[in-house]
Amino acid sequence: MDQIIVRIFLECVRAINASECISRISSTDKEFSFQNWFGSRLERLNLNFDSPSRNTYPDFRLVDFPLGFEVKGLGFPGREANYDCNSQIPSGLHHGRSIYYVFGRYPAKTRDQEYPVYDLVMCHGDFLNADHAYVHKNKNIKGFGSYGDMMIRDRKMYVAPTPFALTEGTARQITLITPTGFQATESLKSCGSIIRVESPKLIRGYHFDMVDHSLTPSFIDNPNAGNQHRFQVFRSCDSSGPTVKLIV
Repeated sequence: MDQIIVRIFLECVRAINASECISRISSTDKEFSFQNWFGSRLERLNLNFDSPSRNTYPDFRLVDFPLGFEVKGLGFPGREANYDCNSQIPSGLHHGRSIYYVFGRYPAKTRDQEYPVYDLVMCHGDFLNADHAYVHKNKNIKGFGSYGDMMIRDRKMYVAPTPFALTEGTARQITLITPTGFQATESLKSCGSIIRVESPKLIRGYHFDMVDHSLTPSFIDNPNAGNQHRFQVFRSCDSSGPTVKLIV
């Protein structure tokens, strides 16, 4: 399975170096245009995948391999330090599939119908969040309003940092971040290693006060506090660039 990851990553490298641009879908929607660009990479490799839609996670699910890809387009300059996860926290495992995230930056304000990918990071989901146990659920309570016949729906939205905010050395580069033990090929070269350490506390829940509109979290001790998650960083052999480091 690692070899499939390598093939997809190197196809992204080839396409960017060959100036194969993103084709604009509409004047207002660039993220789905970048998804189409990535989908074209899979098609060129003759990889079968389920067609993405707005309500599926991850965006691309391979048919013949237990792999999925969640694709995030980032206009640059613009919001690039974090992104909305739309009710699904990042994770390296989902329904038996290993999940990789693909972050690509492109010009934010261009009016061109085609525009380049500036840089790209493909990272295993565990690099963003190592918890595989959390299950997202939307809940509601009834009895709100002056007549007590309204409902409040708790629909959570998660915001996660991007690899461009977590690391230095990834700007203007094409980078692959994998868990340690990944079987790379001779087409890749190492350009760093990263350790992420689990925090001492976890949010257990929160309370929202309807009068003063305050949001108060409650915490529990993290049973995995201090656990280290190790990752390898790769680029293609013919690329150059700095060593990738975690921003502390």
